Amino acid sequence: MDIPVYRRNDDRGALGTSMDTAIGISDSDLDAGTKMVLDIIREKGKAWIVGGWIRDRILDIPELEDIDIATNLKPNEILEIFPNSIMIGEKFGTVIVRLEDDSNQYSQEWEVTTLRSEGRYSDGRRPDSVEFGDDIYADLSRRDFTINAMAIDDKWNIIDKYGGKEDLEENILRCVGNAQNRLQEDGLRIMRAFRFVGLKDGRILHFDDELGNALIENLDMLDKVSRERIESEFRKILELDKRMEILSMMNKFGVLKKIFPSLEIDLDVELSDDYRVNLALISRNYVNEKIELSQILRGDLKISNKNMIMIQFLHNNGQRMPRIDKSELRRFRAYLSEDHISCLFKYLEGMGIDTSELMSSIEKLEPLKAGNKPLVNGNILVNNTGLVPGFRLGKLKGWLHRKQIEGNIGEEEEVLQLLDEIDWEDSDPEDWPSLSWP
Repeated sequence: MDIPVYRRNDDRGALGTSMDTAIGISDSDLDAGTKMVLDIIREKGKAWIVGGWIRDRILDIPELEDIDIATNLKPNEILEIFPNSIMIGEKFGTVIVRLEDDSNQYSQEWEVTTLRSEGRYSDGRRPDSVEFGDDIYADLSRRDFTINAMAIDDKWNIIDKYGGKEDLEENILRCVGNAQNRLQEDGLRIMRAFRFVGLKDGRILHFDDELGNALIENLDMLDKVSRERIESEFRKILELDKRMEILSMMNKFGVLKKIFPSLEIDLDVELSDDYRVNLALISRNYVNEKIELSQILRGDLKISNKNMIMIQFLHNNGQRMPRIDKSELRRFRAYLSEDHISCLFKYLEGMGIDTSELMSSIEKLEPLKAGNKPLVNGNILVNNTGLVPGFRLGKLKGWLHRKQIEGNIGEEEEVLQLLDEIDWEDSDPEDWPSLSWP
């Protein structure tokens, strides 16, 4: 297997403390609310900025992660200082700090976690026990990757014992300490590893050899991770600029097969900026008359009902295009939502289908004279046909609505004249097409 890894002989995890000025990072990078929270905590104890915000700031990522704060104060002490906060994990020491704005709304939140050290992970998801402490270095030692194991103190020094800055510069992703242990503690770190390699603008980070081997040997750890957590990470991966390169890496490592055991993932597509479209594209080869694709994906990723419906629509209709004919284009535009049309075009383009002529034809269509709503309702039809409310009347109303849209009819009388074109009394209503596409 051709696996992109970076090999080095040193073990920076064993080095002593590294504390340097955080180059290019200062309190000017913080908003007023974050400064206030840090200042208030530091009146009672100590506080450090930790984790992804530092990594993203070093990488100059425009949309930075929310700022996480580590403190030596216990959760109950944080609640005393910030009484409107929410305890989301007292056992694990995490509090969501909230500050009210001028309109008494909670406009901003910060995750504040007490410094801790952890015991063994028997379930591969969460630590069996947590011991609170006051050692920032012990706290950083339990984190997943070196690039996430940095902290900034009150003097704006960066604490980087494990060489996270250097790894970012050298395009390396390494675990803090033993890679086997880190992945066996929490199987979701397998997914996170593939997300983090694509964070750097224009570059893909490489796994060091220890992490690369650990990823292969611990794929079964994903079985212990909830489908919801896997879906969340997979969504973030598909939002990255280098998503296709990352999917190719995941495929080589066997991760995609582990996530989608019933699917033959197709990477010979052009991914879009829409998560639903991308899921439909990479799953386009799925064929099974008994189980729909959306059901398979829901089992694999626990996707929402709304996303299921869109993915199934794309899978069923993704190789169909409306004819460049005004009547059909009007029906296509009237029946489908803007979201459906946008997703369908992205899906077609992802399969290499040129949609430029079709898009141009739709853009040139004049607005419908009566809009999308039917001009003739059930009461009007009852008065003009004598039909009683029921299936036949409903089908007739649907047929007239379709003809109204296709012909861009703007007057009620003109729609009613269409009754002369159909045997609405004796023919089979099942044969009367209503407004739909395809």
